[in-house]
Amino acid sequence: MRKLLKWIVVTIGIAALVRWFKRRGAEPDVSTASYPAAGDPADELRRKLAESREANEEGEAPETPEATVEERREDVHEQGRAALDEMKPSDES
Repeated sequence: MRKLLKWIVVTIGIAALVRWFKRRGAEPDVSTASYPAAGDPADELRRKLAESREANEEGEAPETPEATVEERREDVHEQGRAALDEMKPSDES
């Protein structure tokens, strides 16, 4: 019984591999595929990157955080302490 089960599993596995290889071979090769008339997608991305760099050089300053790291850390600790105070039972007075 075990040998029969083993043969069935092996046969199904081989059939799955054959189907996978056939499907893999049927897919078009991406390296030879032609792109739409817009051109190479990499060229379009390079153009967008160059435009964004020019915009940054023209004087658009990057956004600065409103609070420093220490101030934000203190705020988080205060919120945590407040949450702990709310969780304490009221009969501990």
